[in-house]
Amino acid sequence: MDEMYLGKPNTLSNIAWHRPQSATSRVEEELIQKSTRAAAHATDPVEKLRLLCLSRGATGILVLARIFRSLDNNGSKQLKKETFINVLKKTGLELTTAESEELVNKFDTDNSGSVDLDEFIKELRPPMSESRRAVVERAFKKLDKKGDGVLSVNDIRGVYSMEAHPRYMSGEETADVVMTRFLANFEPDGDSAGTVTLEEFMNYYSGISVSIDNDCYFDLMMRQSYKL
Repeated sequence: MDEMYLGKPNTLSNIAWHRPQSATSRVEEELIQKSTRAAAHATDPVEKLRLLCLSRGATGILVLARIFRSLDNNGSKQLKKETFINVLKKTGLELTTAESEELVNKFDTDNSGSVDLDEFIKELRPPMSESRRAVVERAFKKLDKKGDGVLSVNDIRGVYSMEAHPRYMSGEETADVVMTRFLANFEPDGDSAGTVTLEEFMNYYSGISVSIDNDCYFDLMMRQSYKL
């Protein structure tokens, strides 16, 4: 994804991101346009935020979740109300103060004045069928050779098949360009030493999933991409 993540995630003044200059495929361009239109009419704040993220491309959920996780400095998986609302403002996502407050109330499960990040990210992620979740988890487990639940970018590089990517298949881009673009989705601030958790892997593919209507096609894409 081009021009998605701007600045270090723990610097609130630099966490805004913008729509990609060019989508990675026609399918993603349709996702961006469809989500942008739907967000203008969404009334539920969770659904609206989900659509606003997807209007930034398939990695929108991944990026926002990574920003919030990076601010959980003490590992409590909780984020104070003021920080949560401030982050939403800084990202440039078009939520009103009232909608942000409603989100806080929904995910402040114990009335502590903090948002439960696990519940928030789980709810924000676009729903996937059980079969789609299963094939994504299978791909992750194949990549996770150490079995510690964390991938390196090189783990992905060693298995991911560029031949299944639409821009390679169409002849628009070379294998090297496709690989560079794909890995950039998992490299915060261009850090090739970055790691990817199952949650982040699932967040990414939940965005991809929204743009693919057919379960069989999604399954085939995953199998071809990761040689399952």
